[in-house]
Amino acid sequence: MQNAADTGRSGNRNVRAFELVERAVERAQIPGAALGVVQRHGNAQVQVWGLSQREPTPSALTLESLFDLASLTKVLFTLPEVLRASEEGLCDLDDPVRKFIPELSWMRDTGLGERTLRQLLTHTAGLPAWAPLYTWGSEPQLLKMRVLQEDWPLGEHVYSDLGFILLGVVVERLRGVSLRELPLPEGLTFAPDPERSVATERCPWRTRVLRGEVHDENAFALGGVAGHAGLFGTLHGVLGAARGLLEETRPSPAAVSELRREHTPSRALGWQRKHSGWSGGSLCSEQTIGHTGFTGTGCWIDFQRGYAWALLTNDVHPSRHTRSNIQALRRAVGNTLAADWTPGA
Repeated sequence: MQNAADTGRSGNRNVRAFELVERAVERAQIPGAALGVVQRHGNAQVQVWGLSQREPTPSALTLESLFDLASLTKVLFTLPEVLRASEEGLCDLDDPVRKFIPELSWMRDTGLGERTLRQLLTHTAGLPAWAPLYTWGSEPQLLKMRVLQEDWPLGEHVYSDLGFILLGVVVERLRGVSLRELPLPEGLTFAPDPERSVATERCPWRTRVLRGEVHDENAFALGGVAGHAGLFGTLHGVLGAARGLLEETRPSPAAVSELRREHTPSRALGWQRKHSGWSGGSLCSEQTIGHTGFTGTGCWIDFQRGYAWALLTNDVHPSRHTRSNIQALRRAVGNTLAADWTPGA
């Protein structure tokens, strides 16, 4: 087992949180894990354990390993792009989506066109959570056009991949380029090197262990990148994005303020806010936001106490059907970090 140790502050900080993750890897609950904590205007404390893949041949996890971030794409890429466009006057969060996608459901007006960018960002547009788009066809552009023409029923407010797929289309139309062509911060990429990538699932549809290609079936069918999934990143890349929010350097302070505020009882813009039973644990401050990804990734930012942390794992490797109780590990790590945190230490 590789153990790449602390690269930041004193090694005696946050010991319990790091030990929890180490034990989970040693007990083979997860193949590998990377945990990082960063203080506002401080250094990062990071560590990795275990394997980037178990099969077909074991491979060690390193600090340079690229994780499939899954739904962290929503908050580390799509949301910042929408906010950046609003900062530049290209859109407003309360613009209706039909302003950017006029052909949306044009054959039958379901009201989706009147839903706003804010509603899509907060999962309050009433769209379904998911649909098996990858079974509809294999040509990405035609598949995208069908998504825009589909007669989507609007109902209860649920967490929706479909809403962020639409937001990805909005971003492409605002910028005039594909999502893949947009610049990314260091440590984040849409074109991962398979040799550096962490394996996810042995996909029954694609009949291979996925490494360096997006795990999400719909994102794969849409060309490998979409508004809801497709981003890969190192631990430092994820922590860098979290630091940008924590220090209000990316996006602007005004945008971060809007992002953080309560939009629903459990949601900020894109991110979840602290609520009962959530992934970040019960001891974080009320000013904490977080998000997880299906592959076993997650990131949380405590604005009141001034720190952020990320736990990246390959929990779906080699199969989603043998995965661990990753939610319990996330909560335990979040609680020990909150209990042990010493400002300015």
